[in-house]
Order: sequence, then C-alpha cells, then structure tokens
Amino acid sequence: MSDERAVAVVDADVIVVGGGLSGLVAAHELTARGRKVALVDQESAANLGGQAYWSFGGLFLVDTPEQRRLGVKDSAELAWNDWQGSAQFDRLEDEDSWAVRWARAYVDFAAGEKRSWLDAHGIKFTPMVGWAERGDLRADGHGNSVPRFHVAWGTGTGVVGPFVRSAQRAADEGLLTFHHRHQVDELVIQDGAATGVRGTVLAEDSSPRGVASNRDAAGSFELTAQAVVLAGGGIGANHDLVRAHWPKRLGTAPKNMVTGVPEYVDGRLLQISDAAGVRLVNRDRMWHYTEGIQNWNPVWPGHGIRILPGPSSMWFDALGRRLPDPCLPGYDTLGTLKHLRTTEDIADHDHSWFILTEKIIEKEFALSGSEQNPDLTSGDRKAVLRERILSKGATGPVEAFKNRGADFVVATGLDELVAKMNGLTDRPLLDAASLRGQIEARDLQIANPYSKDSQVQGIRNSRRFLGDRLSRTVAPHRILDPAAGPLIGVKLHVLTRKTLGGIQTDLDSRALGSDGRPIDGLYAVGEAAGFGGGGVHGYNALEGTFLGGCLFSGRNAGRAAADAVA
Repeated sequence: MSDERAVAVVDADVIVVGGGLSGLVAAHELTARGRKVALVDQESAANLGGQAYWSFGGLFLVDTPEQRRLGVKDSAELAWNDWQGSAQFDRLEDEDSWAVRWARAYVDFAAGEKRSWLDAHGIKFTPMVGWAERGDLRADGHGNSVPRFHVAWGTGTGVVGPFVRSAQRAADEGLLTFHHRHQVDELVIQDGAATGVRGTVLAEDSSPRGVASNRDAAGSFELTAQAVVLAGGGIGANHDLVRAHWPKRLGTAPKNMVTGVPEYVDGRLLQISDAAGVRLVNRDRMWHYTEGIQNWNPVWPGHGIRILPGPSSMWFDALGRRLPDPCLPGYDTLGTLKHLRTTEDIADHDHSWFILTEKIIEKEFALSGSEQNPDLTSGDRKAVLRERILSKGATGPVEAFKNRGADFVVATGLDELVAKMNGLTDRPLLDAASLRGQIEARDLQIANPYSKDSQVQGIRNSRRFLGDRLSRTVAPHRILDPAAGPLIGVKLHVLTRKTLGGIQTDLDSRALGSDGRPIDGLYAVGEAAGFGGGGVHGYNALEGTFLGGCLFSGRNAGRAAADAVA
C-alpha cells in the first residue's frame, strides 16, 4: 500500500474517537443539537457499536415497573447504600474525588430519568429482572440487595441500535462524517487546549465484526476541531497491560486467561492520552470474571464466554476443595478472584471447577453475549417463552457448549466424572473420594426447608424471588441424585473484561490534565473514563452498570461539548 502522507483537515465541531456505545451516544447528543461530528475509529464500519454490540444488554435500573411487578421493593436509598458498600471509595482526596460524585449522579440517574430516556430511544426491557452480583453476604458490603439487572430486548444490539441509526441519519444529513480505519496515534493539544488528532490510515479490511483486522499502514491523517471526545475503550484484550496493572491485593495474574472482548480493546488510546498529559487514575482497578469458558466457535483470538450462573452449582478450586463464602456462583466476582489468586497452594493453577447436574444446567445456565442469546437478541417473545420458561432442556447455545465445549465433561457417576475432569489438566489434581465427601455433606442439607449450609440457604432465598423461581433457580435437590443427572463438570478460567479506572473527568466528562484541571476542549467517556470520573465503580461493579456508564457519560459529554462549541 502507498505510504504517502495525506493530510485532511476536516471542518468538524467535535471529533469523537471511538465508534462504541459511549462514542455513539456522544455523537447523537452533538448532532441532535446541530453540531458537526467527525467519528474516527480504527475498525471498519462492520464494527460500529464496539464491545456493547456483543453484550448481554443488561442495565442497572432502580425502582422500575418491572421490579414492582415481580414484588421487588427498591429505592434510590437502598441502591446508593449498595453502591457505596461495593465501591469502597478510599481515595477521596485524589483519585476518587470525581468518581464518588459520578457514582451519586449515576445512581440518581438510574433511579430517575434513565428508564424514560431509554424508552424515548425505543429501548424496551424483558419482563424478567436478574439478580446479578449478590455480593459478600453483608448488609453494608458489596452486592445488590435486590434484583436490578434489566435485560433489553435485542440484548446489546438493542441498546446500541438506536445510536447507530442516529449516526447513520446524521451522516445522511451532513452532520456526521465516518472515518473508519483511521487509527489515532496522537492527541493534538496546543496552548492547553485539544484541537485535533493525528494518526495512521489503515488498509481496508473486510473481516466480519469482531474478527481481528490488519494494522497495515496506507497513509496518515490529521483532523482538527473545537473539541475532542475520547471513547476508545479499555485494556481487556491486551493481556500484557492487564498483567502490568494487576493489583497486589488480587495476588498474581494467571499465566493463561481467556479474552472476553475483541482484539481492538487494546488500551492504545489510554496510553496515547497518558503521553499527552491527560490524567489517568485507579489503573489498578479492573473487573475480570472467574466463570470464563473457551468459546468452541471463537470470533476473536482467545475468545472466552462468561457463564451467568444461577446459585446451585458447586464450586471447587483446582485441587478439589469447595470454595468458601462468599465465593458462590453469582455472588462476589472479585472476592472469588482474590481467593483463587491469593491462596498459596492453588495460585499456580489458572482454573477452578463447577460440578452440577442436568437439572441445574437446564434452568440456571445462561451465557454472556448477544450471539449466545439468539431468542432475546431477535426480540422473539414466543421463542423466549419457549426456550426459557416452557422448555425442559437448556437453551440451544448452552447445549452446544455442553456437547462441543472444550471445558465441559458429562458422566453418569462421580468417579467417571472426576476421571474426565482430570483429563482436562496436565496432571490429575482431583480426588474422587474427597469430592464425594463434600458433595454428600452438602446433599444432606437438602432434606429440610432450612439449612446451615450458606449456599443452600442462598438457593432457597433465591427462589423466594418470583423471577428466579420461574426462570433462574432450580428446585433444591441432591447433586448425587441419579434422577437429576447426568453429572456435569465445567473447567472455569479467568476471563478478562473491564477496566474500572481510566481518564479522570468532571461531571461534564471534561478530561483532567496532570495538574487536576480540565483540559480545554477534551472529553472522555465510557470505559476510557472508568465509565465516568476515572472510576465510578470504585473497586467493585454491581453489573448492568457498564452499558449504563457508557450511556450516561456519553450523554453528559455530548451535551457539554455541544454547549462549549456553540
């Protein structure tokens, strides 16, 4: 390809770097106010919508009609108590100074205008509300006290779609120009103000959505504008950066991880911003799942899928010991990660195990991702009812993983199951007799409607919520009951996903410089901004807050930038 330099000065009011959800929302707010936008992205048009397209489409909402119909009593007060207990903000004089203000504003948004604003954009929700991230079992600690995970019809595609269509309409009207395959290499900051970007024009690439694209240079570019919005995402696909920022409190990073985001989530724009004097904070805070499995039909390199588990599977470490509280399925993501990575005799192993029954997988297993939920993604109400409520089997995608996934084994008896599980590791680590003793002890707790076993208590508590009883929590039963079988073992990996820290911003999404003051004309949104303020979640997320953070920060930035360039 030609390497000749071609400088294009674009007459735009605002440059938005990144075509994911937060960038698209910012662009929508700008073009709705008549501002001209240059939307710059290193990927092709096939990837418009970014990571959010691949998501399950869950959104954190408070005190909604969906909750009330299911008997859930929620409030802004309860949600804010949960958020503070989860975030554990401890850098209030510095790195958390804006994050805590963003957190308060976001909870108010989730309990107020958010649902009506989404509805105005045509985003509708399924009637079921999920109880994600149930927490560390303390009233003032981490976790959701009540179900708040609202799934959009269309999953991630249903959340992204309205803003993709808005950008396309704006392009037709001459208000937005797409610059696909334009890789930003430098922020242009002159006299303390952001005035544009420079970078490399990449060679055309016709790869399907999510597939790794080439980085062959075909030229160079420069764009100028009155303001720049940074929406370049996080570091989840760059394992070197994940390991570089892995915090000591979580022990050592695994030698091998699966990747929950496309390869373009590489952290480049964060590094470029840092080099330009933009302030990055809380880089040691990140969000990685412990229920990752290898995708039998991968789209991007190392593609992993997260199991969204109900509460009934038994969870064991690599040596076959049942995990302690609060390391229960669906409870405390980072608490479980910390246990697995800091316990000395298992830290050298990068995996753990679920042991469950056919009854459990049929009702309790869901998979993250729009492509893993075709009924919800298509918006086919009848298919959802048929697949998730009336069906006696697992959903089609779950069944495909059970039959074809490299991490699944199935057997009629425990000895056979353990032998197959040992076959998935370099050397046998599991003892069938030890596992049998632990499972039998748990099974003895099933006979009564009360129990001293915290997981069994959690199962019964879950079924007191109508939504879980209908679709997400199977009736308590013995794991070793042949009538509930066959038995299933699932090898679980750490799955990289989200950056919780990032560019520090004020409540207008203005990016701060190294001196702690806003850089004129520079904004940051979405994961690049730690979803707002450089770390709105603090140390822990409550789920449904990543898409919501993209929406909220993109909205704030678009509105503020529109006013600033008027």
